[in-house]
Amino acid sequence: MQFPLSVLDLAPIVEGGDAAQSFRHSLSLAQHVERLGYRRFWLAEHHGMPGIASAATSVLMAHVAGGTERIRVGAGGIMLPNHSPLVIAEQFGTLEALFPGRIDLGLGRAPGSDPATARALRRNLDTDPDQFPQDVVELMDFLSDAPRQRVRAVPGQGAKVPVWILGSSLFGAQLAAMLGLPYAFASHFAPQQMMQAVELYRATFRPSAQLDRPYVMLGFNVIAADSDEQAQVLATSQQQAFVNLRSGRPTRLPPPRPGYLDSLGPAERGLLENILSCSAIGSPHTVRRQVREFIERTGADELMVASQIHDHAARLRSYELLAGDEP
Repeated sequence: MQFPLSVLDLAPIVEGGDAAQSFRHSLSLAQHVERLGYRRFWLAEHHGMPGIASAATSVLMAHVAGGTERIRVGAGGIMLPNHSPLVIAEQFGTLEALFPGRIDLGLGRAPGSDPATARALRRNLDTDPDQFPQDVVELMDFLSDAPRQRVRAVPGQGAKVPVWILGSSLFGAQLAAMLGLPYAFASHFAPQQMMQAVELYRATFRPSAQLDRPYVMLGFNVIAADSDEQAQVLATSQQQAFVNLRSGRPTRLPPPRPGYLDSLGPAERGLLENILSCSAIGSPHTVRRQVREFIERTGADELMVASQIHDHAARLRSYELLAGDEP
């Protein structure tokens, strides 16, 4: 496709695998999509989840960036309430020094974990989630050429790391617009307020030194295979993972189960139809048609493609089919 496409890798730990395998697969996928012309490769901060290996996000970013040459490597995102802005400025200043011109920093305000894990991460039960805008401004100041603060981020000061705001509600849209930053919406798992958030962001955007006009990247699930039937079977891994997670029993990414949807009750099917509504599943022709329709409907500037597929070779193939030039 001749449209900006990027990759969101959740570094899945599959049933029968482990974190070491997940990291090998992340690098393999990054190298593969770099050859295919994808723009970015982002990793997300999650904690205490048996099926996601990217908890130490900046460490894994260094692994991926060190094994690739051109593709931008980023955090989609760093959950800033879990961290000191100074520490993140130092980490991303280090990454930018190692891989100049290739690092993105996406910031979110969710903990990326359950409440007990969030408490263990923060060590401070008085943390105010409404502190997020101030923390973003403080972090951006640390990364600026002439910080207003006496403390300096070394490395970090003067690092040209683009900052993005991530969100799944109107809050992030308002903050990104106010600060003049690019906005990434998590429509791949929380699509309910997508259009409202995008419209609010575009309507209230204020130009900044980083960005002179609104820029929207939307999360989108793609499961592509050589036939519609194959893709529908592959998609059952992600479907099982979401049902397990929302049922309070998160697991490693399970293998496909033919007929899985038919085994679900109305409540579970409704859950999947809701949270996975921003998805394209099928043959290359089917997927590209659905992707084009989504782009036309939303006016997205870029898509961040997530493909939760159990088999690594099938996952590589899915990104390859999406990027192909065939009609």
